[in-house]
Amino acid sequence: MSQHCPGDGPTGAPAASTGASAGASPSGGPVPTGTGKGTGSAPSTAAPAGSGGAGKAAKCRTADLTVTAADRTITGDPANTVVVELKNRSGKDCTLSGYAGVDLQTPSGPLSAKRSGEPVVSAVLKSGKSTYFGISYPANNTGGSGLRITGLVATPPDETQPVTLPWPGAGSLPASDTDGSPVKVGPVGSAGQG
Repeated sequence: MSQHCPGDGPTGAPAASTGASAGASPSGGPVPTGTGKGTGSAPSTAAPAGSGGAGKAAKCRTADLTVTAADRTITGDPANTVVVELKNRSGKDCTLSGYAGVDLQTPSGPLSAKRSGEPVVSAVLKSGKSTYFGISYPANNTGGSGLRITGLVATPPDETQPVTLPWPGAGSLPASDTDGSPVKVGPVGSAGQG
């Protein structure tokens, strides 16, 4: 698997889900919602994350989390957005911070997302609550087939066990002759999707 970047963005309920779990980081306050192009599912709200107990709770592990993803692209935004929800199902509070590792699966091999550069905040993810991170990527408006996306692999911060999810976003990225990934991931618990 290639470079991993944990990220978190606010918004909505997952459209694609898996029985496997992945790591998440805490988020604060309500999560902004948008009109999803692909799912139409109702958005969720992130639980407030406290910073006071971050030193006392254990780190969130992949096995502690249920990981889902939903298309949260808003019409008119310059980039498309997929939001990954990390829900603490462990029965106890845990801490999470940093960037998740994100790889998009393509017929040409994995395409690793780059970190957005937003600041990382450590917080406690309460049992039963969720936090979010966003993945932004360019729309394929070229008229060509572009680079097809077949899946999403997310690895929680400080974890090595990934979770593979169906890709809920647009089916392809524009073809590019430049080096580097056009896909960006925000930190876990980051706010805003566009």
